This record gives sequence, C-alpha cells and structure tokens, in this order.
Amino acid sequence: MSRVNRYERLNALLELLAERGRIEVDEIAEELSASAATIRRDLDHLAGQQLLTRTRGGAVAHAVSYDLPLRYKSVRHADEKQRIGARAAALASRGSVVGLNGGTTATEVARALATRPDLHETGSETALTVVTNALNIANELAVRPQVKLVVTGGVARPQSYELIGPLGTKILDELTVDVTFLGVDGIDPVAGAAAHHEGEASINRLLAARARKVVVVADSSKIGARAFARICAVEELNVLVTDVGAAMEDVRRFEERGIEVIRV
Repeated sequence: MSRVNRYERLNALLELLAERGRIEVDEIAEELSASAATIRRDLDHLAGQQLLTRTRGGAVAHAVSYDLPLRYKSVRHADEKQRIGARAAALASRGSVVGLNGGTTATEVARALATRPDLHETGSETALTVVTNALNIANELAVRPQVKLVVTGGVARPQSYELIGPLGTKILDELTVDVTFLGVDGIDPVAGAAAHHEGEASINRLLAARARKVVVVADSSKIGARAFARICAVEELNVLVTDVGAAMEDVRRFEERGIEVIRV
C-alpha cells in the first residue's frame, strides 16, 4: 500500500478494525507503510475519542457490531461510491421530489444531484425538491438555490448524522416522494435492505414507503451482507445501483426478484 496521509490512515485503521475486530501494530504498520510509532500514536488518538480500546500490541473494537462514525467511512470504496452516486442521480427527473437517507453513498448521490448541469439552468425556479433526514446532506444542499430542501425532524444520531425517532415520522407522513435513494448497511436478495441501527431503519423504511420508486445505492461490499434491522423487503425495491465488483450471480438473483440492477 502506498504511503497515506494521517486522515486516510485513521480511516483505514478504523475500517480494518471494523473488519477484523482486532489489529496488531506491527502488522498494520507494514500494511499502511507507516512506522510502528506512528501507528501507536494513531491508535492512542482514536482511543482518546473512544473509538477503540488499546491493547498491549494493538487495539480491539469496542463491540462486535462496530458502527463507525460517518466521518471515518469516506475513504474505502470512494471511487465506486462516486460512480454510483453520479449514475443514481441521473435517475431523478427535473422537478421531482427526491428522498435521501444518510451514509456515504447517499451523500455522493446528493453531491451529484447538486452539481448536475441541467439543474443549474433554472433562474429562480426550483429544479429539485429534496427530503432528507441526514444533517450532513442538508448542510451541503442548503446553499444550493436550485434545491428546495425539506429536513425531517428527529433526534440526531452522531454516528451517521441521521435524524431518527417519531418526530421525523410526523413530517414524512404528510409527504409524497417521487424517488427515494437508500443507502444501506446490507442488501440481500432474500432479506432485503437493512441497517445496523433500528432507529435509522425505521425512518428509512418510511422514506421508502412514501416513494413511488425506491433506488438502493450500495457498493458491492454491501451485497449479500445482512444487518440488524430490516429497512424494507426486496419486493419493495425497484432499482439497485452498485459497482462492477458485484458478482453476476448476485445480480441475477436480484433481477429474478424483479429489481433492475445497474453496475457502474
């Protein structure tokens, strides 16, 4: 692995810890082309933020179900997520109402929508209405004059910046959405779409239920993965936008369930 900067290294450390549950300083130092002293300092820094527990030779995750804060999830599969975001954004028609939940891939959809050239040629006209429960997406879109932004209520979840809880459902119950783009923690042709946190799954389920069309945006690492709380059944989904790393056998299984699969 080529040498990376500190931010990328912190991301990589947490992602590796999420995958393995335990990491050792010497092994990780070699993988990340960094000195053992540097890795120790990084682990101490992350331990100070209570993101891991230090051990004599490395670190362990706090829990089996390890949910990284969103700010540490941006490095892995970044190119794939950007391609997915751009392709998914093209599915939204000018003038439509779009639903977006949280997560890194959904954020890339929001960024692609915000920079779509045809949505800038509006004058004072609203080109797109976006309904989201994600504070980071709302923050990025609030400065876009061509976007009418609707933010659900709720209690902010620090790990994902998503607003969850019954306050958000009151607003969503009153709205109709043309297309909802769902970022997920797992998507399976049998189990459907799922999230690690039940509160996120609940509000995401409603975002999907209020939409005429539901598009799951997920890189290939999420395909076949299962998470704690189901968002919706596979029969409630219309399109899956993923990357070319998705196995054709998995693609076929989704298509057999009536889902259009777009690989980018």
